[in-house]
Amino acid sequence: MLLLKIILIGILILIFNQDIMERQVYWFLFPMLGACSGILFYSETMPVLFFTSVSMNFIFILILLFTLFLYAKLKLKSKFREVFGLGDVLLFICLIFSFSTVSFLIIFVFALIFSLTTHLLIKQFSKLKTVPLAGYISLFFAFVYLSSWTGITSSLYAI
Repeated sequence: MLLLKIILIGILILIFNQDIMERQVYWFLFPMLGACSGILFYSETMPVLFFTSVSMNFIFILILLFTLFLYAKLKLKSKFREVFGLGDVLLFICLIFSFSTVSFLIIFVFALIFSLTTHLLIKQFSKLKTVPLAGYISLFFAFVYLSSWTGITSSLYAI
């Protein structure tokens, strides 16, 4: 499991680095992220709870993406792809395998707040106007995993 944890942190850092530097991420990192986080979560919980949590997390992400789609179409009068990147969508989908539903919702919301705060602080130094959302969220999830594994926070799989 230690090797899997190292791989997971490595993937999250790679996604962060690529999204910050190039604003694009290798597609194969997302399935690897989903598989690694899913295996770790599955090994920490009962199968029924794992599949229930993944289903609930998926429904939450679908509602979120549908709301963003409607907002882009109706309010911004833009195409969804102009407002929200494919890498962000893939990251959201892969993260559904990471934690139980309550933990996922809390961590995900705080990841979005972290992303907004970080972008507002850094945007004055950046030439690009787009937000590397997948990168910021990956960095936040790496911090969350590391804090959980080092004992700084209690088990995030149990909530």
